[in-house]
Amino acid sequence: MPTQSPLRQLLQLPVLVAALGYFVDMYDLFLFSVVRVPSLKALGVTGDRLLPEGVFLLNLQLVGLLLGGILWGILGDKRGRLSVLFGSILLYSLANIANGMVTNTTQYAVLRFVAGIGLAGELGAGITLVAEILPQQLRGYGSVLVATMGVLGGILAYFVADLFAWRMSYYVGGGLGLLLLVLRVNVFESGLYEHLKARNIERGNFVSLLTHPDRLRKYALAIVVGIPLWFVVGILITFSPEFGIHAGLSTPIIAGKAVMLAFAGQSLGDVVSGLLSQRLQSRKKAIRVFMGLSFTTMAIYLLMPIHQTTTFYFLCACLGFCNGYWTLFIVMAAELFGTNLRATVATSVPNFVRGATVPLTALFVVLKPVMGLTHGALLIGTVIVACSLLALHFQEETFNKDMDYVEV
Repeated sequence: MPTQSPLRQLLQLPVLVAALGYFVDMYDLFLFSVVRVPSLKALGVTGDRLLPEGVFLLNLQLVGLLLGGILWGILGDKRGRLSVLFGSILLYSLANIANGMVTNTTQYAVLRFVAGIGLAGELGAGITLVAEILPQQLRGYGSVLVATMGVLGGILAYFVADLFAWRMSYYVGGGLGLLLLVLRVNVFESGLYEHLKARNIERGNFVSLLTHPDRLRKYALAIVVGIPLWFVVGILITFSPEFGIHAGLSTPIIAGKAVMLAFAGQSLGDVVSGLLSQRLQSRKKAIRVFMGLSFTTMAIYLLMPIHQTTTFYFLCACLGFCNGYWTLFIVMAAELFGTNLRATVATSVPNFVRGATVPLTALFVVLKPVMGLTHGALLIGTVIVACSLLALHFQEETFNKDMDYVEV
């Protein structure tokens, strides 16, 4: 049988489905940020209640992501990558449609929690599937494809929310996910996982990550490496209107536009980091370069005098670009562990990173009155980037690692 070309291997249906799943995943994650205010106003929330109600809904979604990250990860190792990939797509698609039907904030809160659980599973399962199906020399390119499609989903959410009412925007997201499930018929499971199932080896034991010293060390380091990513999203971009006011800009910064530009920048960054990883034959070196760029851009964003909104938005896009190692970081997490724990790690690690937004935001609120808006953010950013670089230093290189092994 002739060997498939690299392009045909890269564009296998499971890889494409994983990429399209992340497209719909990111559509929902981004959509809530865009429609939060108009949807809450339509449900009768006004004035000073908009911010706390929005934060409450966001925190419930993050709790859902944390719980779902553990749940789907365990199922991914016990039941298979495809069961999680399509189960999570189905859950968040139905939750999306239901979000468009809510009539009060209680319903909205419950459904954001459910959507969070659904959203927690797709990326980790998809990355695990991609890492196990593609040969070593193509895994970085697989991360480029998945990440690019995901960020394009976030950009689509911005334009759909701009063109349609918030309820219709949710219906569109749910419909896209249900359409994606049609492809399930022809998608095949990872061969490494099928081989593992035939052997009498324990799979998906989350507790074993915490009780085995070496595994706990690798797992904790993997989480710390990713925390700067969501510091940028959760604080610098989410509170961009406040940073714009602090910079003295006369024209208010629109949060949705700042997020859209950051996601667009991340799309390009994901491509560049994946290609750089392939060029350097190293995950760690590529991530280290992007961390350095990210910290430099943070300092410019927070300290440089900004006199025009175009400059501010350009810096938001630059911050997004420097965040472009998100998927590469998850690929590395998947490569760190054997097939019997790979989905558990690849699914839970990014959701623990997302969940770190909650304590980081709380710390930011505490430091703001004491140190000021920019210096409080800069202190947090400096500490977490330093910790992440240290964690990356002590983490093993995974670029050439063979995926056919188990944790014993």
